[in-house]
Amino acid sequence: MLAACDEELLGKKFRKGEICLSVKREFYQGENTDVKGLYGRITECTIANLVGERTVGTAVENGLGTEEDVLWIDGVPHLQIVRM
Repeated sequence: MLAACDEELLGKKFRKGEICLSVKREFYQGENTDVKGLYGRITECTIANLVGERTVGTAVENGLGTEEDVLWIDGVPHLQIVRM
């Protein structure tokens, strides 16, 4: 499982109606990586939980998700990928 987000979103909460997205440091914070490294990690995992324009954009731009798959919460993109 991979949890990744844009660094500036760590520790913040976003709401849309009854949906609350909490970008907890304990869950998302880890090793910083560039776009190439992030792409590699997404392709290697079976579950990815992605938050933020750069992070989600990397997945969508590389065909690992589509714009229709992205859930926007308070202006922040969130994408979950599950491979079986």
